[in-house]
Amino acid sequence: MKDVPFKGIIAYPITPFDENEKVDIPLFKKLVERLITSGSHGIAPLGSTGVMPYLSDDEKEAITEATIQQVKGRIPTLVGVSNLTTEKTIHHARFAEKAGADAVMIIPMSYWKLTDDEIVAHYDAVASKISIPIMAYNNPATSGVDMSPALLKRLLEIPNVTMIKESSGDVQRMHYLRRELGEEVAFYNGSNPLALAAFSAGARGWCTAAPNLIPELNNRLYHAVEEGNLEKAKEAFYQQFDLLKFIVNKGLPRAVKAGLHILGEEGGNLRSPLKPLQEKEVEELKRIMKTLVN
Repeated sequence: MKDVPFKGIIAYPITPFDENEKVDIPLFKKLVERLITSGSHGIAPLGSTGVMPYLSDDEKEAITEATIQQVKGRIPTLVGVSNLTTEKTIHHARFAEKAGADAVMIIPMSYWKLTDDEIVAHYDAVASKISIPIMAYNNPATSGVDMSPALLKRLLEIPNVTMIKESSGDVQRMHYLRRELGEEVAFYNGSNPLALAAFSAGARGWCTAAPNLIPELNNRLYHAVEEGNLEKAKEAFYQQFDLLKFIVNKGLPRAVKAGLHILGEEGGNLRSPLKPLQEKEVEELKRIMKTLVN
């Protein structure tokens, strides 16, 4: 499906910073390469894991270009372009398209609570200015906006909006979308603890930061689902469940960076006000990862 370029494990790279809290582009490229070579089916920079709201416009553009340069067309790229204003969202969407992104992801961001009509108009305005597909991202925990299934259905009527990423934690919404829109609806899971349930509901893919730490297990789950082997899928999912819960509960940028360090990989620093995990949290992560990583 030309307008739905993603299927499988779509990996979120972290945005690493140096000791002066400046974006470390060379390290970012290395982290992207790790995700590619470990078997990810897509790369999605500038999401929650990539601390997109903490970056300047120039930094976002540098991350976008670095991603496209490193991926070199080997797997599709999904660039986060969300912003508070429609004008800025259009700017970043057009930049991503020009840079070579396969699609963009947009979450409604607002200080004021947006109406459904305002959200539809926002997506429609962006869609009218680009020709690549848009993934509408619902994550009320980070955006403060919970897009209902009825609203998501309206968004999919916009020609460029061809994909939905659902991160509300309510798997019933995925069942609703599939029932209302048919087998071909392209929705993706963004809630790590619901990975198995989402695939069972018909999700085409799983957008996750977990491949930074456990790519083999993530891929094993997806391949088991593809094979229709439910027992194998359950085994792979339950094996990684504790880690999935941990990285979400502790904050993806913090937890992924700590996990990379445990693996002996450089993950860079965080940007204030984010701070590293506390020592007891790192020890807990070590205990979890010890059971997963040889």
